[in-house]
Amino acid sequence: MTPPNTQRRRFRRKRPADIDLMADMLGDPEVMRFYPSAKTREQAARWITWNEENYAEHGYGLWIVETIHGEFVGDCGLTWQEVNGAPKLEVGYHVVTARQGLGYATEAAIACRDYARDVVGSPELVAIIHPENEASERVARKLGMHRLADDHGGNIPVRTVLGMTFE
Repeated sequence: MTPPNTQRRRFRRKRPADIDLMADMLGDPEVMRFYPSAKTREQAARWITWNEENYAEHGYGLWIVETIHGEFVGDCGLTWQEVNGAPKLEVGYHVVTARQGLGYATEAAIACRDYARDVVGSPELVAIIHPENEASERVARKLGMHRLADDHGGNIPVRTVLGMTFE
């Protein structure tokens, strides 16, 4: 199951055949500029496998985001992450460079926020963001998130954590 489609975009599960799309996106230094480095093809394949494992265990993960006509936009979805030693459900998103700034990340992340609340039944949701990634922080704020804390774990020395609780 995935969040619902809109007139502009749709979600689908990742699959091994997506390796070229994922390797191109995750290997793009612009897309990955707030990560320690771009990912190799092997790391992109592991990214797909990790999401397949998430689908099997939780019923969700990061999904492929496409235009309604099937053009690859990026990925967006829900994964469990450790934040300051505690597991938190995170909404994450990546958009190919050519589609950045067009509202796809916000639209997809809103659908995932609603999915987390209405389908998963999560009491809260976070976004873990590099402190200098203003575009990603704007997306999180459009979801209704506010700054919660700094996290000193993970592969980035300090990560900003924005979050929200569902009433």
